Amino acid sequence: MSDLLKKIADATDYISSRSGIRPVAGIILGSGLGGLVSDIADRTEIPYGDIPHFPVSTVEGHHGRLILGTMKGRPVVAMAGRFHYYEGFSMQQVTFPIRVMKALGIETLLISNAAGGMNAAFSVGDLMIIRDHINLQPEHPLRGPNDDRLGPRFPDMSEPYSKALIAKAGEIAAAANIAVHTGVYVGVQGPTFETRAEYKFMHIIGGDAVGMSTVPEVIVAVHAGLKVFAMSVITDIGIREEENVITHEEVLQAASAAEPKLTHIFRELIESI
Repeated sequence: MSDLLKKIADATDYISSRSGIRPVAGIILGSGLGGLVSDIADRTEIPYGDIPHFPVSTVEGHHGRLILGTMKGRPVVAMAGRFHYYEGFSMQQVTFPIRVMKALGIETLLISNAAGGMNAAFSVGDLMIIRDHINLQPEHPLRGPNDDRLGPRFPDMSEPYSKALIAKAGEIAAAANIAVHTGVYVGVQGPTFETRAEYKFMHIIGGDAVGMSTVPEVIVAVHAGLKVFAMSVITDIGIREEENVITHEEVLQAASAAEPKLTHIFRELIESI
């Protein structure tokens, strides 16, 4: 057994010893988006620090707990808080929870994040369904020897975000009169917010929103054969010429205000799985 497989088994065995839930879907909650946790019934909450080989989140707005329970009657596992490359973790550490959730039994992964808008049609508080991404992060989570038991050496990335889940989420949003955009997410390292020139560059190359997470997790999820859905809350607009100083506190505030809409879509999407 490889070192990674042993670590996955250690973490999975510990989590299974704490909860009898066998999740069919995993959820990653981004900055300021932890409120969905309250919708999980019969939940068991496990601090990341208790799980073998798990990193511990250091960012404000990320609670650092793995939560198992049911949502709309479906067994789920949720990450209240995620890990970022800019915190000093390796890409393997950042994406380790995806491997563990796959080992626990999930077949579908739902991801949320807070992102900066680069599309002139966007406003603060808007929701964007991610239909594709551009990876500008400086490291790749699959670099190094590949273990075929975890996934193929060269994963196909032609449909990293499930078209069926995107279509279903659109139907859910329309039925609830929730306006949503679809667009391309650009993943960067951080932790600095982008300069005006960087925002302009990323928009020119095809980006609609930018953030410091999600892309590594999606890559590993695709490698593991999971279906993926991801949505961004637009927490600032970086392409406007007027003064636009961005703070993490403002990002959290904007994410929190938009959270009920995102929560509704995630809740209904889970029920449809």
